[in-house]
Amino acid sequence: MTNKRDFYEILGVSKTASQEEIKKAYRKTAMQFHPDRNPGDKAAEDKFKEAAEAYEVLNDSDKKAQYDRFGHNAFGGNRGGGGGFSSGGMNMDDIFSQFGDIFGEDSFGSFFGGGGRKTGTGQSRGSRGTNLRVKLKMNFEEIAKGANKTIKVKKHVKCTTCQGSGAKDKNSVQTCTTCQGNGQVRRVQNTFLGQMQTVTTCPACAGEGTTITNKCHNCKGEGRVYGEETVTIDIPAGVQEGMQLSISGKGNAGERGGTSGDLIVLIEEEAHTHLQRDGLNVAFELYISFPDAVFGTQIEVPTIDGRAKIKVPPGTQSGKIFRLKGKGFPHVNSYEKGDQLIHINIWTPQLVTPEEKTMLEKMNESPNFEPKPEKNEKSFFDKVREMFS
Repeated sequence: MTNKRDFYEILGVSKTASQEEIKKAYRKTAMQFHPDRNPGDKAAEDKFKEAAEAYEVLNDSDKKAQYDRFGHNAFGGNRGGGGGFSSGGMNMDDIFSQFGDIFGEDSFGSFFGGGGRKTGTGQSRGSRGTNLRVKLKMNFEEIAKGANKTIKVKKHVKCTTCQGSGAKDKNSVQTCTTCQGNGQVRRVQNTFLGQMQTVTTCPACAGEGTTITNKCHNCKGEGRVYGEETVTIDIPAGVQEGMQLSISGKGNAGERGGTSGDLIVLIEEEAHTHLQRDGLNVAFELYISFPDAVFGTQIEVPTIDGRAKIKVPPGTQSGKIFRLKGKGFPHVNSYEKGDQLIHINIWTPQLVTPEEKTMLEKMNESPNFEPKPEKNEKSFFDKVREMFS
């Protein structure tokens, strides 16, 4: 297992940095380790990809919020089936396609000849697919242990007829005559300051560098069709209601070979029959009879992973809270674990028989049944604070 560096450390910014500061820091880092500036330097290439991964998360307000709260585990962390942006499996073309607003003329054009990054054939990839959001319900046991979920997602998938190219066959793709395969067009204008050169995306091929003369009959030239994909999601233990996990490349397929979007998984907690969750802790309301409170008893209570026996000592007062250490939820990003808190309630009968009424009236005359709270007895509010601390 490889430990990932902190994204803020990679870009050299603080957690309070603005979007503009994050973007500026990324451009600086990316230019420093750009492959064209460091030819053949594998370490520089790795740092370039690492910076792209950090920027992809910190530049997205939703992903940044999840990362600030849960760290790398918000996107599957280092787990085998984990999600999130994974630059390690991307080539340079994927990164340049993903960050067109960063690697434009204003960033690298003046240093490396201008224009967008191209593939080995001189053509840029098609447009990136959009992200998808799905809701995933999990019960308490799955949340406590983590789970491997398999779901079916309806979305745009790569066309198998043309393998995503959008063309009927390889002879149906030709170099764009407007940009000569560059994907961009240059314009020179004469101004009072002299000649000004601008570079824009080619309007004829939308920056792809090629045009299709005969479209694929199955996808009508898009390179993708609407279908269904089975996706396996590795959910870490300790997730919470409202938490989002990002699975890279499992969203809608891009057009004509463009990279796929991400699948955003929103966690929903299924209500438990007996237990309630409060952060890492689990609360249970236990009702016992008056005789059990007087004489004491042993009783079985539900937990998130089964059942456990607890001992109720003689003379237990209503409102007493017992704690089962470590029987709560694990923290998604550390070794911390919550407890199960058991709140004692003494059940008061609402209907009694004449015989029971006579016995109760007799007991009520005894001094032992006269309320005598101890001075060190905690107040109701203290108990509530202790219960959820």
